[in-house]
Amino acid sequence: METSPWRAPLLWRLLLVLSRVVVFPLCRLRVSGTVPAELAGGPLILAANHVSPVDPLVMIAASHRAGIAPRIMATGGVFDAPVLGWVMRRCGHIRVDRHTVHASDALRTAGEALAQNAMVLVYPEGRIGLDPWMWPERGKTGVARMADLSGAPVLPVAQWGAHAVLPYEAPKRMVRPLLRALLRRPVVKVGFGTPVDLSGVHGSPGARAVQATRLIMDGIDEALAPLRAGEMRMPRFVDRSRPPDTSRVRPRRAPDAH
Repeated sequence: METSPWRAPLLWRLLLVLSRVVVFPLCRLRVSGTVPAELAGGPLILAANHVSPVDPLVMIAASHRAGIAPRIMATGGVFDAPVLGWVMRRCGHIRVDRHTVHASDALRTAGEALAQNAMVLVYPEGRIGLDPWMWPERGKTGVARMADLSGAPVLPVAQWGAHAVLPYEAPKRMVRPLLRALLRRPVVKVGFGTPVDLSGVHGSPGARAVQATRLIMDGIDEALAPLRAGEMRMPRFVDRSRPPDTSRVRPRRAPDAH
């Protein structure tokens, strides 16, 4: 029996519109690139880098501007919040309980969403990146496994500048950063990249996941490079609350030509 295509709930469509209103006073959002027309009907995996606690709000606003309504994979703690959790469930987003016996449930739910021609937005790093130079860290293999199991294409999405809106340590000590963002309205950029070519991936499921993860993270690098032109080595704005961690730093293929 055919699965009915997923349709974004009314609440989610309303929140997509509202996100543009919320983001406007905090930053100047710039969106580049598009979701290719042949992929716009889904299924599609959107793989994004993660630089700030405000990233999901920025991505929601960028999604509305791009005319898409992805289902977001988010940590289980968000779903446990009294009001926000209800909203997340009502909107059809996908819970990820990392480091628990329920972790695999997220892959199954995401697979079901993709089977309904939905778009699924996921952060392959699994956390806000702590690379000292703010390039994407080594990714987890979940996105690659989703793509392998579902056959859905992967579209890299890069974002840059949200670290100047809210610091890593938010919600702690966030009054001053919020006031600064309201006064300065930093530019925040989101760029939709080029679909990742996974046709050359081969071998065992584990080997395929490792190869595909590397290609996906390289794709995010390529989408990110033009967004941070002029600050390829180090960001102009440095979030002092981010604890640098080199344990997941990965070699970059993108040329350092700016």
